[in-house]
Amino acid sequence: MDLTLVIAVAVAVAIGALLGALVLRGRGQSGEVGALSGRLAQMADSQAAVQTQLAERLQAQERALTRALDERLEAFSKRIGDRLQNSSQEHQTTLTDLRERLAVIDKAQKNITELSTQVVGLQDVLANKQARGAFGEIQLHDIVEATLPPSAYSFQATLGNGKRADCLLQLPNPPGPIAIDSKFPLESYRVLRETHDETAAVAARRAFAADVRKHVSDIAAKYILPGETAESALMFLPSEAVYAELHANFQEVVEASYRARVWIVSPTTLMATLNTVRAILKDVRMREQAGVIQAEVQILLKDVERLDERTGKLQKHFEQASDDLRQIRISTEKVTKRGERIADLQLEDPDREAESLAPAPQRIASE
Repeated sequence: MDLTLVIAVAVAVAIGALLGALVLRGRGQSGEVGALSGRLAQMADSQAAVQTQLAERLQAQERALTRALDERLEAFSKRIGDRLQNSSQEHQTTLTDLRERLAVIDKAQKNITELSTQVVGLQDVLANKQARGAFGEIQLHDIVEATLPPSAYSFQATLGNGKRADCLLQLPNPPGPIAIDSKFPLESYRVLRETHDETAAVAARRAFAADVRKHVSDIAAKYILPGETAESALMFLPSEAVYAELHANFQEVVEASYRARVWIVSPTTLMATLNTVRAILKDVRMREQAGVIQAEVQILLKDVERLDERTGKLQKHFEQASDDLRQIRISTEKVTKRGERIADLQLEDPDREAESLAPAPQRIASE
């Protein structure tokens, strides 16, 4: 646009100068005026053509500029749209993950709430002596049933002294039946765990040790009967924490239980003990079945001998069949050779054929 204005101004100035010159020269110079008019007309035509070309170039440049701007705007819009779409997808994915995590957290919160309720219920069970005894019996019942066959135990078995054992393991002599007691005093243990004063803690430790010693003595007196039961019994603790506390801080109580032949077991150690009992029972059954096994082995050996004898007979049959096949093969070869000789004789002189067909005494004897 600036170049066009400059050219137009220049042309206008030139035309103005020419007009002024024409006016000054006057009317007498009419021929020169005509020439100047012709030149002005040519200049006007050239100026129009130049302006037309400039206008076309400007339009072409404007179209190119517009097209370039449109392309850039379109690319920019596309990039912005892609980024917005990607950002939307990322936000959607993030929100989905967040909802899933919130659902997991909500589920975990519900599980924690249920577990807290169960823990409170367990504490209520353990706080009551009768309920605690029933809890120990149920746990003992589940562990024994899951480990041993039904013939290896009996629950609430009455002994010869009238006492009733929570569980009686039916083991052969030796060692004999072993009684298991599942009732354990936890009052002193709870006092020991809840006490924070040093003096009260010492008193609680003494009370806890005394209760355990008394319970061990009661089990030994009630469930160890010479000639009826084994020389030992089991005291089942339904809590691993109490078992760990005894072995960690009350070693003298544990040693006293050893001397009384009352073995203290927790759910884990009871399961290991019952696995050992199962192995013992299996070994006893194997020894009881040893005679049957030996008899079966003798029968098996006789069967093997008969099998060997029959195999020998079958081998003889095979050998005889092989010899028969060999004889048949010899006869077949002889027949084949005789046929070949007959075929050769048919091609010779008829007089000689008759002589050849006559049996030779020596050849017949050899065959």
